[in-house]
Amino acid sequence: MKEANTAVLIIDDEEFVRDNIEEILLPRKHSSEVGLMNDAASILFGDAPGPILAPRSSSIPLFTVAKAASGKEGLEKVKKAVSEGKPYAVIFLDMRMPGWDGLETAIKIREYDSKAEIIFITAFTDRSIDEIVELAGQNVGYHCKPYASEEIIQLATKAVTDYNRLRNLESLIESVASIGLNERQLNTLLKNILDQLSGTLETDMALLGKLHDDYSYEKILSIGAIEEKVNLQELISRVKDLHIAPDEVIQVDELVLARLNCYSIFAVLKNTGRLKTEKMYLLKLFVQNAAQAIRNAELYEELMKREKLSVAGKAIGMVMHDLRAPIKNIGVITSLMREEGLDNEWLEMIDKSAAQASEIFDDFIDFIKDTPVKTEPVPLKSLLDESLVYVKMRGGFESIHIDVHSEENIVLHGDKSKLRRVIINIVNNAVDALLDNHVETPSIHLTAIADPSEGRAIISVKDNGPGIPPGLQKSLFEPFVTMNKANGTGLGLAIVKQYVSAHGGEIEVRNDGGAEFRISLPL
Repeated sequence: MKEANTAVLIIDDEEFVRDNIEEILLPRKHSSEVGLMNDAASILFGDAPGPILAPRSSSIPLFTVAKAASGKEGLEKVKKAVSEGKPYAVIFLDMRMPGWDGLETAIKIREYDSKAEIIFITAFTDRSIDEIVELAGQNVGYHCKPYASEEIIQLATKAVTDYNRLRNLESLIESVASIGLNERQLNTLLKNILDQLSGTLETDMALLGKLHDDYSYEKILSIGAIEEKVNLQELISRVKDLHIAPDEVIQVDELVLARLNCYSIFAVLKNTGRLKTEKMYLLKLFVQNAAQAIRNAELYEELMKREKLSVAGKAIGMVMHDLRAPIKNIGVITSLMREEGLDNEWLEMIDKSAAQASEIFDDFIDFIKDTPVKTEPVPLKSLLDESLVYVKMRGGFESIHIDVHSEENIVLHGDKSKLRRVIINIVNNAVDALLDNHVETPSIHLTAIADPSEGRAIISVKDNGPGIPPGLQKSLFEPFVTMNKANGTGLGLAIVKQYVSAHGGEIEVRNDGGAEFRISLPL
């Protein structure tokens, strides 16, 4: 932790005021005097009951003090201190001075130092508090003359304490993005920082998560009972109406929101008072660094998975390559058995098991090989029709109503076999979801449209099943993640993601009366 900054600047055109505040803050200037008086008391009165002038309390900081006789001189001292990396923590500023008055001086100081705590000391002012706060920033204080020594010490001590607490929190927040942590460790650290930040914001309810472009919310962590006490959907609808810029922090009544890309923080304040500019800055800083740290953790986790898959894949791939031929021969053997007149239900079960095993081998080998895409013109409508022919070969499909709509003359440039595999895997997933959950009147809607303005085709596969569990949406396209299916490798959607990305496309999933997968591919 950094050494506390206790630097104070006094800007006042009256020399007496400058010196007086300095003497209040620096009593150690008179320490030799105090020592001599106490020594004299011991000689005169023998064992004195205690020192005549009590030592300063250890809870009061050891201030360093600089002085300026005008706003211009004060600004030059601020500029020099900032350029040397030694800014002032507190600035005592007279409101009425010749030349620049206190408010004009504060406005100019803010161009170089937005973090110093400014305390106006004045007997009178022509400015309202609201005007001062609006122009000089909200991290300002105000005290009227005449003042007592204890009041100046209390003001300076509180301002220095606030300044350093915020600087320490700022340093901690800034360090987050550069720390290499896994997701679990990072969430623990972010929660601790969010706890401190919530205290600074004077709230006990905050929520950090991803607010996607469609305004669906993916929680990362929360403080307090915000999810129980606040209607999250109502909160999001309010945010939607505000049209907040991606890199903005705003306060609306008791709600404070900071956004960066798709990451957001909601904080619900205990009262509707305006937050200081400094606190809004820290909130934005937290979102910026938390977003980067979360992304780093995701990349780290992805790298670890790829390394593990690479090592395991090479070993298992060799085994599977050798086993795949015998497994595929099972179908040949059952065909020969039927030709010999040995046809019965057991042979059908053997065929299905062999086909399932063969699909597992194909999925795994395709995934670990990550073969490059071979491009050729691919008419989209015929691609969908061919994909459905493959899906219809599986059991249970006959009980599902499927509706296909594709615009004519949409042509993609890509690997036809890989794109067909994408459609097959997604439709198979939809069939599994409908059959496994015994959905009444199950249906699948498969649509394809062109968006010439964006140069892309949009393919949608939507079912009327139970949808994707919220906790699974984040990891749905990761390898070996399944939706509690009776049969599945957990590689189907990972392969889909891999193939779509290889074609320069994007895929997303959302719940809308069932699960909907939307694929965007270049035309």
